[in-house]
Amino acid sequence: MVRKNSVAHKPKAPTLENEALDSGPKNSPTPDPPADVDGDNNLSSTTKGDLSKSDHSKTIKQHVESIASAPLPPSLAYRQSKRKRTTEKSTSKSLHDTSLTKKPRPSKGYAPPSTYAHLNGLTDTITPNLLCLLVGLNPGIQTATLGHPYAHPSNHFWRLLHSSGLTPHRQLAPAEYFILPKEYDLGNTNIVDRATRNGGELSKDEMVAGAGVLDEKIRKSQPEVVCLVGKSIWEAVWKWKYGKAMKAHEFKYGFQDSTENMGKSGGFGGTEIPWQGARVFVATSTSGLAASLSMQQKQEIWRQLGQYVEKRREERKSVKGERTDKSMLL
Repeated sequence: MVRKNSVAHKPKAPTLENEALDSGPKNSPTPDPPADVDGDNNLSSTTKGDLSKSDHSKTIKQHVESIASAPLPPSLAYRQSKRKRTTEKSTSKSLHDTSLTKKPRPSKGYAPPSTYAHLNGLTDTITPNLLCLLVGLNPGIQTATLGHPYAHPSNHFWRLLHSSGLTPHRQLAPAEYFILPKEYDLGNTNIVDRATRNGGELSKDEMVAGAGVLDEKIRKSQPEVVCLVGKSIWEAVWKWKYGKAMKAHEFKYGFQDSTENMGKSGGFGGTEIPWQGARVFVATSTSGLAASLSMQQKQEIWRQLGQYVEKRREERKSVKGERTDKSMLL
């Protein structure tokens, strides 16, 4: 009988893998790990576990820091900057939005005459046969205090008078109002005499009543044109004439139809010479608070009146010159 283990086994042919494994001497010491590999082969299992956890945490921390320091995509950066600006704005607003910094708003309701009884009205600058009579709403506080029409610095009245050609040589100061009739054939009055802080403190009824008083002033002084400085004045005159409010399609700036002339005189009882009345020109408000139209739009409207007045001035000068020549001949 042949023993099972007696058969000699042939050695296997060497392979590339075996050659790679057996290339070194069998009893050679284990080589040190390369520098870029964790060198913990000679440490105990406990120590190796602790260090592996520490290194793992360190790696995560470095990764998080690298993400945080990396630049954000444009969309995210915009959102973050917008959120930052919103936060800063709300913070700034909360710092300043206190009861100590808020200013009380003036009342916009009706104020009875007794409220400003200590303030005087303005004196009209009206002479007969003016080229144009300018009609404001009523004096403001500063205007009544100083006694000069349109005296508040934010009012554009004197600026528009100059740019339109009504006062062509220069822009007058409010204190120079008294030279308007003599130097420029212009006059000034108001539809309501009493002073208020703003037009909202006047009642509609007193404005309508003032239109009747204004019409009488025009009838007596007979200017060629009456310029209503502001839409609300024309609305009050309209209601006085027709007993009803003006509709939106009935309003327009500039010269009105001749049927709307003010101060007409029919010569009743033979005591007055019939007069066709003064042409009505509706101009924009000159208040700095009236912002529905731009300054350029206001100047364009006022320029229409300025061109008419400039033309009539030249015609009056020529007529006056002819009269002077005739008197010299006589």
